[in-house]
Amino acid sequence: MLIGLLPWALILGVQGGQKGMSWLEMLMMTGMNFAGGSEFAAVNLWANPLPILIIATVTFMINSRHILMGAAIAPYMRDMPLKKAMPALFFMCDESWAMAFAEIQKRKAMGLPAFNMPFYAGVCFILYTTWIGFAAFGAAVGPMFGDVAAWGFGMAFPAVFLVLLRGMWKSFKAARPWFVSLIVAGGTYLSVDGHWYVPMGAISGLLAAYLWGEKE
Repeated sequence: MLIGLLPWALILGVQGGQKGMSWLEMLMMTGMNFAGGSEFAAVNLWANPLPILIIATVTFMINSRHILMGAAIAPYMRDMPLKKAMPALFFMCDESWAMAFAEIQKRKAMGLPAFNMPFYAGVCFILYTTWIGFAAFGAAVGPMFGDVAAWGFGMAFPAVFLVLLRGMWKSFKAARPWFVSLIVAGGTYLSVDGHWYVPMGAISGLLAAYLWGEKE
């Protein structure tokens, strides 16, 4: 997974560096936000003067999926003190959330306490330091490179999610909400301007999972 994450972090940093962001600005943005999709959107909108309201709005739209992700994992953290739960949720990203849920399902099947904090903390630490470190490095060397899209690294991020989905796959029946989310997100992307496809895909997938769960 890290093999796919490294080039994507570098691409983000290089693009930011080419837009005039310093390595320190990139380090602060990725360190305080830690959500790759919204960071790429922010870099694409980066200009002088800075469109702060637009960047904040787009960031909220894209990161709104974290509300749903947090709500999904919260029941397994109910016994955790708030002073530990809040930092844990801050470091949650798509990859750590998916790996945590796979671990939760495995531990439930073994009759163990579902949430494994040492496992989750280790995953988050590796992902966080890798992401912000390589993004900052990319920003530092960004002006030296041309069009990074020509390198073909754009496939790295989708490949990471395909690996995560493969690890969580149980059956086609259990994966039906994934396909609902994919279809809705794709349709929204093709028909609606902006980044609405992110929350629409997340909400439709969760709604489908809830409705099918109620019937079964």
